Amino acid sequence: MVHTASLFAQAQPQGHQPPIWTSLVPIVLFVIIFYVLFIRPQRKREKEHAELLKKLKPGDEVVTSSGIIGRITSVKDDRVILRSEDTKLEVLKSSVVQIRQPSGS
Repeated sequence: MVHTASLFAQAQPQGHQPPIWTSLVPIVLFVIIFYVLFIRPQRKREKEHAELLKKLKPGDEVVTSSGIIGRITSVKDDRVILRSEDTKLEVLKSSVVQIRQPSGS
């Protein structure tokens, strides 16, 4: 038993430890890659969606997140009124994901 302990003591390095920054480099690289691949594109999509919502006006043909296609009849603070065929719908403005045809086209 004593012999095994002395082997382990000899196997462990007695030299100096590498600097702490060398172990932090992979973590920093991971954070940078995560930001570039996930956070930055998400912020860009959010900004584009906010711009789309600002441009909504009566007469635009839009698609909602649930797949409803309709023409905007009026725009309120946080809602829009859509006319789709014979149906009138009031949906949240944030549910509009695409403008198919701007008004006047």
